Amino acid sequence: MVHILVVEDDEKLNRIVCTYLNDSGFQAKGCLNAREAYDEMYNQLYDLIISDIMMPEIDGFEFARTVRKVNQRIPILFMSAKDDLPSKQKGFQLGIDDYMVKPVELDELVLRVRALLRRANIELERKITVGNLVLDADGMSAEVDGEEISLTTREFNIIYKLLSYPKKTFSRAQLMDEFWDLDSDTSLRAVDVYMTKLRNKLSGCDGFKFPFFLYKWGVRKQTEKMNPLIEAKYDEIYEICEKGNKLLN
Repeated sequence: MVHILVVEDDEKLNRIVCTYLNDSGFQAKGCLNAREAYDEMYNQLYDLIISDIMMPEIDGFEFARTVRKVNQRIPILFMSAKDDLPSKQKGFQLGIDDYMVKPVELDELVLRVRALLRRANIELERKITVGNLVLDADGMSAEVDGEEISLTTREFNIIYKLLSYPKKTFSRAQLMDEFWDLDSDTSLRAVDVYMTKLRNKLSGCDGFKFPFFLYKWGVRKQTEKMNPLIEAKYDEIYEICEKGNKLLN
């Protein structure tokens, strides 16, 4: 099932759009402002975003700019009463993928949504299989050799993100920006803690070498299992690196 996030402060229009999308075979979730949308995106992986521009506190331009900082690929469709060329130019310059002027024809909206999803190569069944590991984004479940592995929502989202981009290396800051609250005071080391938990829970996986993030100087992705001597001294190495970071800052 394709998950679509609808960000629209007009409650009636939001409900109408979500209902039509759901009736068209999608799973749509409505948010009345950008802050609600940020919270929703921390707890659920979405395949496409439909957003208004003129919203209270955080407008659609700022919302799209923030989304693009943490996710370069998710399709964004603006649905706005603003019909002027400068607004359209600004939206596309920020990285949106399509623009519809209100009032929108719902059948046309669905056609555009399907086209954006095809362009983004998003399949209706959102599963990732790597060796003996199967991740099901719809069920938020993970299985190794057919046995379910218990993962928290954040753990699942992190590993699903990493395995969706197998050739890309993510920094701790990038993962923090995407999977932790923007106002969170949590330190970057929280990412290390989660990576350790995932490495332990998914130790039976045979299809990939688990990535880990060591320090701010040189975030790197491991290509082989961590050297036992390094793993045993991990905390000590981390503290040394943290002291070096403080001196540099």
